Amino acid sequence: MTQPIYVAQPDLPPLEEFLPYLREIWGNKILTNGGPFHQQFEQALCDHLGVKHLSLCSNGTLGLVTALQALGVTGEVITTPYSFVASAHSLLWNRIEPVFVDIDPATLTLDPSKIEAAITPRTSAILAVHCYGYRCDVDAIRAIADKHGLKVIYDAAHAFGVRDAGGSVLRHGDLSVVSFHATKVFHTFEGGAIVCPNAETKRHVDHLKNFGFVDETTVVEAGINGKMSEVNAAFGLLQLQHIRASLARRRHVDAAYREALEGTPGIRLLKSADELEANHSYFPILVEENFSISRDALYEKLRSHGVFSRRYFYPLIANFPMYRHMASAQAENLPQANAAANKVLCLPIYSALSLADVTRIVNIVRGA
Repeated sequence: MTQPIYVAQPDLPPLEEFLPYLREIWGNKILTNGGPFHQQFEQALCDHLGVKHLSLCSNGTLGLVTALQALGVTGEVITTPYSFVASAHSLLWNRIEPVFVDIDPATLTLDPSKIEAAITPRTSAILAVHCYGYRCDVDAIRAIADKHGLKVIYDAAHAFGVRDAGGSVLRHGDLSVVSFHATKVFHTFEGGAIVCPNAETKRHVDHLKNFGFVDETTVVEAGINGKMSEVNAAFGLLQLQHIRASLARRRHVDAAYREALEGTPGIRLLKSADELEANHSYFPILVEENFSISRDALYEKLRSHGVFSRRYFYPLIANFPMYRHMASAQAENLPQANAAANKVLCLPIYSALSLADVTRIVNIVRGA
């Protein structure tokens, strides 16, 4: 019987490689609260990513909530409707109103040309998302933010290892938040990090994620419990040893898909990312109206063959009940985002996916 193929499967190194880390944790009995693996992992990530300051957290969503608190964001924030719900939910949890603007159809990231028309006296920030590992137009967003005195936060959940000509894309914005969830290209089972521009901001973030504690008796912030455990940090240290090989294998899978699907009538591929930018975190296709069957029919056909793709992101955030009443969420304001949500299908991609399985998946798509 053919094994099911899921859209994302976590990379797991051999168990015996993780056991020495667990033995050390069991031996020193330090499980959390900024233990030795936590400290080592923060520094190792800074070195690997080429950033100066980074604060680990228990997951990417708490990272977004904390980043908004750290920057004192209030009122309205301009953001994308085309993302995982955590992007907008982090705003609501901070009692901030999301203001949705449309996306660029080429990259499916926030369209800078739509931002200025949405700015009001209550706007305090822009929350943009590097979608599928494709970076936003960071220069255009920064120029708009500087012109209007706005903060910029990047939801970089998909962007681990993504680079531009100047280095890691995580260096952009006032804060950048990355996810280490098990489905990401780099993961710690659960986890995340906030990339900070300077040591002072990192200290502020460190206080917020740990109840506001400075020391045993000093509390300076109304913080939360957003710390990463020693087990997660240890696993992250191990994963860093394998990440370059994992990204290289993903690159081969991406290339195989592109070669096989290029020119298929009714299937649109996003432009191949520049080598400096790519992490191949997802492989989205857009099922156009002239394809032989609908996107949802193709989704079901793949499932019937044991291939579990994902309509990611569908439904659009703006169409969920807690957002659909907002003026900015109305369909006429978001034609590109709604079109993408109704066409997108992410095919399986992960480092252990064989080229034979890629061929099998492509044959199902092309034979639809």
